[in-house]
Amino acid sequence: MDFLNALVALSNYVLIPGMAYGSQLALGALGVTMVYGILRFSNFAHGDTMAFGAMVTVLMTWWLQSLGVSLGPLPTALLALPVGIAVCIGMLLATDRAVYHFYREKKAKPVILVIVSMGVMFIMNGIVRFIIGPGDQRFLDGERFLVSARDFKTMTGLQEGLAIKTTQAITVVTAVIVVAALFWFLNRTRAGKSMRAYSDNEDLALLSGINPERVVMLTWIIVAALATIAGVLYGLDKTFKPFTYFQLLLPIFAAAIVGGLGSPLGAIAGGFVIAFSEVTITYAWKKVLGYLMPESLAPDSLMQLLSTDYKFAVSFTILLIVLLFRPTGLFKGKAV
Repeated sequence: MDFLNALVALSNYVLIPGMAYGSQLALGALGVTMVYGILRFSNFAHGDTMAFGAMVTVLMTWWLQSLGVSLGPLPTALLALPVGIAVCIGMLLATDRAVYHFYREKKAKPVILVIVSMGVMFIMNGIVRFIIGPGDQRFLDGERFLVSARDFKTMTGLQEGLAIKTTQAITVVTAVIVVAALFWFLNRTRAGKSMRAYSDNEDLALLSGINPERVVMLTWIIVAALATIAGVLYGLDKTFKPFTYFQLLLPIFAAAIVGGLGSPLGAIAGGFVIAFSEVTITYAWKKVLGYLMPESLAPDSLMQLLSTDYKFAVSFTILLIVLLFRPTGLFKGKAV
């Protein structure tokens, strides 16, 4: 019985949050790795692209809520998500035309594009804060829990109650659908194959008659969709605050690099590696160990390896280790 209680406590605070957070990081890292693999630069504006897409979705959600529109137990934000994606696509295509296109024509070095993307990042960050404000914005409605701790305790008789938030379930299911759709597109469609060919060898792809501007446009469309979905899922699961998405840039880049920059499969694996590392190291293990160990050996302290205030230090440490010992990442992407 104690083992089952320990397992439920572990699921509540490590396994389920880790799965949800890992799904969010994986979707974010997929956007970063696609820009790096196809457009060949590290897009530092990706975190604020997530914030922009999520902001449009939040504003649309509030408008729908004011009209009395809802999805019942599901968040209304799911109805507003296509609008957020569409506006984010328009914004990224306009940014590419106004900014990145010039540097591509000049054959600028990747480091120049990185610096340019940092400028775009600050501008986008300012726009989001100006429109929606710098504070926390809540837009979640519908049923809060898919499984509540009280119902689980009543059903099983265990001391610990399993709680699964609706947003956590939606995050994992949405991530699976989006990743499956992306891999189908890249591997089965002509446009997806042309993107992969352009990523592998740009000169050979051009000789084969592949239109580079079409590849660039498709890349930004997919990146906008991934960023908006990841941003909205994170906002629903936690809360929407513009600066939080700026901070998310480190774990997202860490996930992309750990998995292997340019490798979509690596981005997904890296997302879960970073998420579970952060959650596991910052979790207070006292409750779980209290169930598993004899009463005389039960810990008095929280048994927390690192405070949650320093969870981004975990991403940074893993990133450094990978760059030192395996710069191509777990799935042998492109070296940084």
